[in-house]
Amino acid sequence: MTTLPLSILDLAPVSEGTSTPDALRHIIALAKLGDELGFTRLWYAEHHGMPSIASSSPEVLIATAAANTSRIRVGSGGVMLPNHVPLRVVETYRTLNGLNPGRIDLGIGRAGGSDGRTLQALRSVGGEYFAQELAEMLAFEEANFAPDHPFHQVMVVPERVELPPVYLLGSSGASAQAAGQLGVGYSFAAHFSATPAGPAFAAYRAAFTPTDAFPKPHAIIAVSALVAPTDEEAQFLARSQELMWALFHSGQVRKLVSPEEAAAHQYSPHETRIIEGQRPLWIVGSPSTVKAAIEKKVEESGADEVMVTTTMYDYELRLRSFRLLSEAFGL
Repeated sequence: MTTLPLSILDLAPVSEGTSTPDALRHIIALAKLGDELGFTRLWYAEHHGMPSIASSSPEVLIATAAANTSRIRVGSGGVMLPNHVPLRVVETYRTLNGLNPGRIDLGIGRAGGSDGRTLQALRSVGGEYFAQELAEMLAFEEANFAPDHPFHQVMVVPERVELPPVYLLGSSGASAQAAGQLGVGYSFAAHFSATPAGPAFAAYRAAFTPTDAFPKPHAIIAVSALVAPTDEEAQFLARSQELMWALFHSGQVRKLVSPEEAAAHQYSPHETRIIEGQRPLWIVGSPSTVKAAIEKKVEESGADEVMVTTTMYDYELRLRSFRLLSEAFGL
């Protein structure tokens, strides 16, 4: 039986009592562990204005992780295109690919990854222009502007370096058909979206046109999973994630709290409803519990690969979670 490809989505979480520089350095430990354990790829998500997440600059994290590993693919999950000038994205990821040939991925998303005020500060143009921005990015890569286009003679550097494989990210299925038509990869954010991934993957495959980078479709499902030796310990450790989610969606921002503090928190009815709405999307438990739940999601969706994000207060226990996950799937 072929081993299910497992990958890592890292948001560079910041726990209370830990400095942000220390939290950033923890990405190196996870990158080295993922490389050692046989995870397929490691992606960094772009978020802004959130004290519990330090992944505002995925390209810097990608370069750091690639320099500290030898095998695992490293990429963005993803670049939030409305926050960036398309030409700059092409330049940045060509550079990364040139420095680390065959090991870089470029995940592209249409959301902003923050609140409205922060997006305004980023000069984000909004997701309604995503199709035009994506077309412009690909036109720069392929030197495919019409002769009368103002960018026709723009030289993209570095030259003779291609963009890494492109993946479109989605959480509702809206970009699935486009990913298929473009002949790129597709990743579905089941770690925060309650929309079933199966229909999106079906639409992606039905529309798929083979390309050099993707001779066949490749569908990734991203899930939130937390593994501990027992179901009981895992449920306790997951309290940190529950409180962070409840506070964030109640308009409160703070770093990730300990499970002990979360257990002592007096939850309002509003916070309880938020957690109850999100909890079905979180996979929490022992290695056997988590393995069975992930395999069920793969069977239901038809995913080719699973990307796991783990939110945990204790950095060492977070590494342990990925070790247990690797052992459970026989990587």
